[in-house]
Amino acid sequence: MGQPAEKRRRATYADLEAVPPNKVAELIGGVLHVLPRPAPPHTRAASRLGGKLSGPFDLGEGGPGGWHILDEPEIHFPDPASPGDVEAVVPDLAGWRVERMPELPETAFFPLAPDWICEVLSPSTEEHDRTEKMPVYAREGVVHAWLVDPIRRTLEVFSLVPGRGCAPIATHRDAARVRIEPFDAIEIDLSLLWAK
Repeated sequence: MGQPAEKRRRATYADLEAVPPNKVAELIGGVLHVLPRPAPPHTRAASRLGGKLSGPFDLGEGGPGGWHILDEPEIHFPDPASPGDVEAVVPDLAGWRVERMPELPETAFFPLAPDWICEVLSPSTEEHDRTEKMPVYAREGVVHAWLVDPIRRTLEVFSLVPGRGCAPIATHRDAARVRIEPFDAIEIDLSLLWAK
């Protein structure tokens, strides 16, 4: 008779903190995910989208304001499988309505789920973003989720539907000019995200 399978040790936040700073680390369901830093097309798409949204929504310049829009915030959620432990995710962009989070926390992480997240997909992270992180965002009540793919030149829009999780709403491509909730007060020219 064979040996019983060795039980894998659940990773902890201490394991995440030990990851070198040139990597992105996330902790989901007791599993430590260590990811490479993003490639230039990924970084450019995230930076341009964040820049497009920050003026009107974070600063209130030419738009309604009322948001905190942040690059790569570390967000902590309670780990449902291990009380007292946390799950830690780092979306490429996240936004909180000021009415829900009037002040930024003093900690290095955010204990409150954002109202909106955006993940910029790359070949090395797409499966992780879709199958690991999107269910966590839905479970924690993130209402709006966008997936941007700079290689396919797409922006996929998801919205939280009670009992169904993050449901797909629309996919926009190439040089589309779009107005998308929760930032439909402005038009976004997607070609700016792919420009070299």
